[in-house]
Amino acid sequence: MREQLKEALKSAMVAHDAQKISTVRLILAAVKDRDIASRGTAKDGQISDDDILQLLQSMIKQRRDSIAMYQKGGRQDLVDNEQKEVDIIQSFLPKQMTPDEMKAAVEAVIKETGAAGLKDMGKVMAALREKYAGRMDFGAASGIVKAVLAAA
Repeated sequence: MREQLKEALKSAMVAHDAQKISTVRLILAAVKDRDIASRGTAKDGQISDDDILQLLQSMIKQRRDSIAMYQKGGRQDLVDNEQKEVDIIQSFLPKQMTPDEMKAAVEAVIKETGAAGLKDMGKVMAALREKYAGRMDFGAASGIVKAVLAAA
């Protein structure tokens, strides 16, 4: 994952793509920040690829929150800029699951874990994070898990 990011930075520099350069630099800086924070706990002082995928997803969530605020404020220029960053960050993530795929995955994990009610939500979410890191929007998955467990 790190190599993919470094290669993307090089190709963006060659192409003189200022937006992509700044976004990839932001990602690399965030990864380095997490590496420093995890010293002593992570193997060889670096976070795993799964941690990087979770970091990318949180960066996307932050930008989507910003987009919503900018839209309320009528700042289309900032909305466009944030959306470009979201698109660039998403290009490093594996293909995201559709809502139907997420529902099927949630139901399968609930069956695997033997979850019976809302008290087991944490166990289900942990299993989903382990299995589908980087491919699932866990904010949306949380709502699906809650709905399925409440109906059980």
